[in-house]
Amino acid sequence: MPSFVDKHGLWSAEQQQAARAVEKDVAGRGLGVIRLSFADQHGVLRGKTIVAEELPAALRNGCSFTTTLLAKDTSHRTVFPVFTQGGGFGLREMQGAADILMLPDPTTFKVLPWAPHTGWLLCDLYFADGRPVPFSTRQLYRNTLNRLNEQGYDYVTGLEVEFHVFKLENPHLKPADAGQPGTPPDVSLITQGYQYLTEQRYDQHDEIYEILRKNVQGLGLPLRSMEVEFGPTQCEFTFRPGRNLESADTMVLFRAAAKQVARRHGYHVTFMCRPRLPNIFSSGWHLHQSLQDRRSGANAFIPTEAGQPLSALGRHFLAGLLDHAPASAAFAAPTINAYRRYRPYSLAPDRAIWGQDNRGVMARVLGGLGDAATRIENRLGEPAANPYLYLASQLAAGMDGIARELEPPPSADAPYETPAPPLPRSLEAALAALRENACYRAAFGDLFVSYFLHIKEAEIARFQLEVTEWEHREYFEMF
Repeated sequence: MPSFVDKHGLWSAEQQQAARAVEKDVAGRGLGVIRLSFADQHGVLRGKTIVAEELPAALRNGCSFTTTLLAKDTSHRTVFPVFTQGGGFGLREMQGAADILMLPDPTTFKVLPWAPHTGWLLCDLYFADGRPVPFSTRQLYRNTLNRLNEQGYDYVTGLEVEFHVFKLENPHLKPADAGQPGTPPDVSLITQGYQYLTEQRYDQHDEIYEILRKNVQGLGLPLRSMEVEFGPTQCEFTFRPGRNLESADTMVLFRAAAKQVARRHGYHVTFMCRPRLPNIFSSGWHLHQSLQDRRSGANAFIPTEAGQPLSALGRHFLAGLLDHAPASAAFAAPTINAYRRYRPYSLAPDRAIWGQDNRGVMARVLGGLGDAATRIENRLGEPAANPYLYLASQLAAGMDGIARELEPPPSADAPYETPAPPLPRSLEAALAALRENACYRAAFGDLFVSYFLHIKEAEIARFQLEVTEWEHREYFEMF
């Protein structure tokens, strides 16, 4: 009897070869368990752990899980009426908390350095008839990439990720602390601030940095640097550029690994943008991006004329990012907390502008004539964003700019004084822009956009009923 993979033709030749290699590797290492994980609507990994003997069947036939995992907000509350007709999604297959399948992607196989008896595989989501689940954000990003690849380009992205590492003092594990969400942990600083990139502060971070470095590199992630950021106990890790799916998968795995490893050693890592703690600074996620010609391997953003910051293709891509900036904020900054960061004179953007090597703009253009590293750095994002949605939204906006041959306005040398459309000041404003955005509805489909809006609006509705501790409780542990 043909497997689910063979019946529906779901794997490439590369995946078929990788699956055989994974089975051999698992047996050779004597692994005990395999974690099958998918990034949910928030970019948080969920899934099941199977014993190693079950891997061959799970690889080719998938592993079932309940569709309610796709119906939850960041407190893990189900916000769709799953037992009504269509399950609140408008899809018969998701009614009544029915099952769908996680299908492992064998090219993503890892062994966990901090749990060496454990393998790890990222999964894609499918209905029983072989159709991709339309709310699978990894699949949505892959679809966007496929459209770009058909036009002859690869998407090249590099990550700069700011976050906080605290010493864990009290995890609050008494029954009274449980809830949706539970009481966030009590923490203390590793260092005082504010000594950006100083050697003394790095040495005080060294213990946890070494723990994280060994495990992140042991996982095979392309770590490039570890830096002391501006605020107390704030860090920045950067990663080498990757093509297409690579950087999004890296970000998902890095966040999960950092939180798990830190907790095992008595630390708490959070990717929440601005924790509600005294003297703490906001964290951003700066996304470097360019397009690479698939035939020549050349960077398609390099200008061909002196005095131009980007090629014509690059300028069109940049103009698309600016044109769709208000709506893209819903994907790049999807938490209520993220909008505490957008303020003038703060090394964070507050309007949709670009500039050459200027850290006050939204889109910072780097490189130029003859520079193979020419790229656009978008400074819009927060580190809690779903990586697949963040990158897919950037790519869809840039491709729309190319299709319409848009041109950006002049470079902004005074970023907080140049007249330009403001970025949203709240998640509500970003969602309102997304609701009216034809580009994202065309790229992702009305069904997904409506689904995403519903989840985020449910989050906002709870916020409006809560007191000021809401954000800390909501995001500090989750992200």
